[in-house]
Amino acid sequence: MDKIIINDLEVLYRIGVSEEERATPQRLLISVEMTRDVSAAAATDDLTKTIDYYAVTRRLISFGEGKSWKLLEKLAADIGGLILAEYRPDSVSVEVKKFIIKEARFVAVQLTRRAG
Repeated sequence: MDKIIINDLEVLYRIGVSEEERATPQRLLISVEMTRDVSAAAATDDLTKTIDYYAVTRRLISFGEGKSWKLLEKLAADIGGLILAEYRPDSVSVEVKKFIIKEARFVAVQLTRRAG
């Protein structure tokens, strides 16, 4: 299966269990893998026959504006749902990395969702 990959997109979202933690946007890294047959795009060199990864990155950068989440699990699920609804891949895998525990390089949640 063909994949379109966005790796470690930097965003600033309000996330955290406590109100204090959500008071200021935090730096997160989002990675997305979208599966879709891209043979028509490869054959025709036509952007409309694939997923516009630039459009996906712009959407994800602005996705957090005016929103907040308590859990990485909820944020990752919301991102997966957004991508499935708006860009229609066959499946999407999402990883969200957060840099909140000083003894760890990062903590992360990964999930995969399928269309339909």
